[in-house]
Amino acid sequence: MTAHHQVEFGWFIPTSGDGPYIGVKPEREPSLDYFIKVAKTAEHAGFEFTLIPTGHTCIDAWVVGSAIASHTMKLKPLVAMRPGLINPILAARMAASLDVLSGGRALINVVTGGSPDDLKAHGDPLFNDHDARYDRTNEFLTIVKDAWMKSHDFHLAKYVESGGLTGTNFHGDYYTIEGGLNLPAPVQQPHPPLYFGGSSPAGKRVAAEKADVYLMWGETVDMIKEQIAETEEQLAAVHNDLGVLRKLRYGLRAQLVVRPTEQEAWKAAWNIISKADPHAAAFSAKLHSRSDATNQQRQTALWKQSEENGYVIGPNLWSGLSRIRGGGAVAFVGTPEQVSDRLIEFVEAGISSFVLSGYPHVEEAEIAGELLLPLVKQKLAGKGISASLAI
Repeated sequence: MTAHHQVEFGWFIPTSGDGPYIGVKPEREPSLDYFIKVAKTAEHAGFEFTLIPTGHTCIDAWVVGSAIASHTMKLKPLVAMRPGLINPILAARMAASLDVLSGGRALINVVTGGSPDDLKAHGDPLFNDHDARYDRTNEFLTIVKDAWMKSHDFHLAKYVESGGLTGTNFHGDYYTIEGGLNLPAPVQQPHPPLYFGGSSPAGKRVAAEKADVYLMWGETVDMIKEQIAETEEQLAAVHNDLGVLRKLRYGLRAQLVVRPTEQEAWKAAWNIISKADPHAAAFSAKLHSRSDATNQQRQTALWKQSEENGYVIGPNLWSGLSRIRGGGAVAFVGTPEQVSDRLIEFVEAGISSFVLSGYPHVEEAEIAGELLLPLVKQKLAGKGISASLAI
């Protein structure tokens, strides 16, 4: 078991709309008022941070993150940096600015991929070159982290006298930066935490070199253990190749369907996809088959392999939502006692950061805050592990 100082729990802001069903038009249109309501509900429930998604159907994560930070007291916005779609110095400045304005609450989600169609639509020249995108991300994060570090002891006179040499200077295959300057300096030391996902060997190498939290989408416990072991091997390789000794925390992105009885929970889970357009599953399968993202391919394989078993992939683990939606669609389904036990199993496997969500996001956050999180906290405390739950 990986040693844990603390286990954290995050929620999700549905910036494409929300409702009790997927595969149909959202019942609740995306709006600032609704995002704030979800954020406040999550904060009251005891979640420490909230993931704000990115993509062509989402309202911009940085705008939403700034807004919800101004309407909450402790909740930390986890917003997306997208290498290749934004300049690294500008990205560093945006993150530092959010960190300052939120009082040191900014968290950064580094998103290398996405579907090739989405990347192409954004003008990314590497839309069809998976490993090259990760090489570019490594350069990008080298620049961002250097700019953050140098901003803490920035002196304008020295910067001017050196002709920018005291700033960030970088010459690589994808970026050339001369005299890069990030101001303001971030509040968090040494910088806002970097969350990063990518299940391929190339993705795991970048995580080992640059990330603080390596995020994975929900899978079986054994599959997650394998991914952690592979990433630990990459950490050892970084130590051997670069002489740098690093540690990572590991995170899991998943859905929640928690009810007082198991029968109610499974009924609620199946209800989420009960109104899906008959063509939605076929369209989803076609769309996801075009993705070169290893994590999406793993999610698709899980639901296809479990189809004859009602999409059950393990105790209280269900991949039925993957028929319709992409991303981290595997759900914990069951009673508070059952789901808390499953979460503890993942903690014992090495997970210390959970990014959870449910449909609809206000009501499911309330259920989690009332029935699940206090029980998880109690069980973690019994094992000598603290949890960042403000309850």
